[in-house]
Amino acid sequence: MAVTVAVFGLGSMGYGMAKSSLDAGLSTYGYDVAPDNVARFTDDGGMTGAVADVAPALDAVVVVVLNAAQVEEVLFGAQGVVPLLREGAVVMACATVPPEFAKEMERRCGAQGVHYLDAPISGGSVKAAQGKLGVMASGTPDAFAAAQPVLDATAETVFTLGDAAGAGSAMKAVNQLLAGVHIATMAEALTFGMTQGIDADTFVDVITKCAGNSWMLENRAPHIAAGDYTPHSQVNIWPKDLGIVLEAAAATGFDAPITKTALTRYMRAVEMGLGREDDAAVAKVYADEAGLTLPKGKS
Repeated sequence: MAVTVAVFGLGSMGYGMAKSSLDAGLSTYGYDVAPDNVARFTDDGGMTGAVADVAPALDAVVVVVLNAAQVEEVLFGAQGVVPLLREGAVVMACATVPPEFAKEMERRCGAQGVHYLDAPISGGSVKAAQGKLGVMASGTPDAFAAAQPVLDATAETVFTLGDAAGAGSAMKAVNQLLAGVHIATMAEALTFGMTQGIDADTFVDVITKCAGNSWMLENRAPHIAAGDYTPHSQVNIWPKDLGIVLEAAAATGFDAPITKTALTRYMRAVEMGLGREDDAAVAKVYADEAGLTLPKGKS
């Protein structure tokens, strides 16, 4: 049976998911606030059209936007898609949002007869383009079943974390705590190494083969060594995501001092005008404070 899906948000992750859905044979529509992103997708064989015209035929809606406010706007805003969907369609929500927000979206979608899969993603833009993401998902069995064609097209690993929304977003918060701290720590270690006479290329060559390595270090440190801050994942993401972590922590009385410190580094990067650069640009905060010159390249 033909499956029709719409992806809202054609950034680095959403574009890869939309293209993977298209490549898997799903009839795929793409939407984004940036017309160039939509044009690129249609040039690649995707479809677009007025949401009001397309929505009644959709089996799945995939939302890959920045934050909770944007998710709510796509689903229930002035031109929200959920009231236009057929009963039994599914929303697969991939943005990093607070767990309580995911629960509320599940309730509101359910009131419209629409399934909701709390489905934050991990793996970066490369795995998104390959259809090999990790999905931290929670929702009803019916939500999983309705989203299965999209999961098959876009994910290598699907973690089934519960039968209600919220658990997926909670796990994503745990992941983002580690990922955000690892990037900031990588930047601190790399620039510390420079003060000790170790250049960025040597840092990458050695540490990626030693116990101090991490996925984020191995992925992001080469950006600094190349002086290339083309955004695969923007600095701007981290004040939001680590803010979600700290909000959830505060709700249970849990202290997260390392996360708080990492957040100050990203906030300083934003203050320096680096928000739209690749998140490896947090190294520029350390370099600025230490009077270091990072490798030059594409900015």
